[in-house]
Amino acid sequence: MQMKRQGDLLLMEIPHIPFNATRLKHRVLAEGEVTGHFHELDGGIVYEVDGRLYFRVEPDEKVILMHPEHGYLTFEPGCYSVKLQREYIPAGPPRRVAD
Repeated sequence: MQMKRQGDLLLMEIPHIPFNATRLKHRVLAEGEVTGHFHELDGGIVYEVDGRLYFRVEPDEKVILMHPEHGYLTFEPGCYSVKLQREYIPAGPPRRVAD
């Protein structure tokens, strides 16, 4: 299983997209909280289930995840889940990593 990281995103290859996923019209996986820059795909199909994002790269394409501060990641054909990483703070609840 392939795993990649870009800023506060953890991207993991999965066997398939959940059956109840809704196809989205955009390719933005996250917006940076500090800079406002987007983590955006240049292709593929993005899906959402219960606030969690997934994307699929079709067999005949390669997709690049772009971000001006974190560079570029290339994805081969397959299905992927998107996790927003959290940081642990001993005196409080876990919070999203600021990008």
